Amino acid sequence: MKITRLADLADAALCRRLVVKVGSSLLVGKDGVRRAWLEGLVAEIAAARARGQEVIVVSSGAIALGAAKLGLDKGGRGSLADAQAAAAVGQIALSGLWAELLSAHGVTAAQLLLTLEDLEDRRRYLNATATLTRLLDAGAVPVINENDSVATQEIRFGDNDRLAARVAQAAQANAVLLLSDVDGLFDRNPAEPARATGRSARSDD
Repeated sequence: MKITRLADLADAALCRRLVVKVGSSLLVGKDGVRRAWLEGLVAEIAAARARGQEVIVVSSGAIALGAAKLGLDKGGRGSLADAQAAAAVGQIALSGLWAELLSAHGVTAAQLLLTLEDLEDRRRYLNATATLTRLLDAGAVPVINENDSVATQEIRFGDNDRLAARVAQAAQANAVLLLSDVDGLFDRNPAEPARATGRSARSDD
């Protein structure tokens, strides 16, 4: 049996292991963390685990959170040094947030920070796979982000969609669910509507 519908992602028989990617714009708004929305998502993750599913979270938001705490311009992306400093501060806040909200449902959170090299090098890839497997076996929810505080351009994933896909491979997940504020799948940056073409996520086709 294969996953053919969105509803299949809630079927433990079809989707035993699921990777959920959360975009930074969903997690952090202009007024800070969108806590009510995140609490709803965490409740759904807890419900999935109660159905017998294993969930891995790939969460953006560290740079945005860190930049706000440090008072950095351009959301902490004015320079590589700014982004790395913001990430170093933001990872603490991000992991603490996930740990707090998951704990409210009796779920233990675990943090993994990865770079592209970690999943390109065979030995490190196997180590990451073993760690993910052991955490899931122990009942934890791994919360993964790119290790932006040390990653350079040469060892970056570039975006967490790509990281989520690679994590799904390493964890042998059944599916990846990308949560984003972008309404569909586009062939290029949808912020340039004159150039981008895409398929709406709300299409009935």
